[in-house]
Amino acid sequence: MAYVDQEVRRLMGKAIHRYGLIEDGDRIVVAVSGGKDSMLLLWLLRERLRRIPIKYELLAVHVDPGFEAESADRLEEFFKREGFSHAILRTDHGLKAHGPENRENPCFLCSRLRRTALFKKAQELGCRKVALGHNQDDFNETFFINICYAAQVAGILPRQEFFGGEVTVIRPLALVPAEKVERLCGRLGLPVVPTCCPSVHLNRRREIRDLLNNLYRNNRKVRGNIFHAMSHVNLEYLPPPLDSRDARSKSGQAANRNAKGREDHEPETEHLPH
Repeated sequence: MAYVDQEVRRLMGKAIHRYGLIEDGDRIVVAVSGGKDSMLLLWLLRERLRRIPIKYELLAVHVDPGFEAESADRLEEFFKREGFSHAILRTDHGLKAHGPENRENPCFLCSRLRRTALFKKAQELGCRKVALGHNQDDFNETFFINICYAAQVAGILPRQEFFGGEVTVIRPLALVPAEKVERLCGRLGLPVVPTCCPSVHLNRRREIRDLLNNLYRNNRKVRGNIFHAMSHVNLEYLPPPLDSRDARSKSGQAANRNAKGREDHEPETEHLPH
């Protein structure tokens, strides 16, 4: 087995254990877009069942955005040939998101509509977990997109609950760099169905990806450093919000407490980004 095979499997296993992504008896919907990430995730999650003592069930679900029927047909053939339990959801979400009434941000609306359809299907199938194929580069890119375009320090989570825990999104490839996904997908000969989305080369993610790739080329430690930085936030060296009197007041109160040498403090709260 080549190094990339071992490394991707090791990193996926590490993420599953570290973040508590999969448990015995889980029924998991794997969202398969046809891209290399989701195809590899589906393949590796089934392969992993042969090597571990627990059992879980996989159901591949493809949400067809409606640009052309051929992509969904090719995926359905692959699922049948390889023996995957599957469902194809044929929608017009991509067409609606790119319609004349929604020129400003088609990617946001399309993603939201497809996610809603995916969650509903998972609930219909009795699956409480939905696996998405986001890799480590996706985590880094989303982090920078939120900083640059949403003015907030936020990202995506390896494990994220919705609707009070009725649906849990898991991302088992969270620790796997994109280039390793691509190499292993090629080695395994997995088919990749290219997207027909007209916005694929025009979105903000592409801009951020190009920026980060330049950094990765200059220093191979940058990718991992960015990912780890999301879990090592030093709030003492970040300024309070400019537009919040409460934040300034709390900051002043904290400074007064520190000046008096008091050790009591307000409990921290956890913010879950949408």
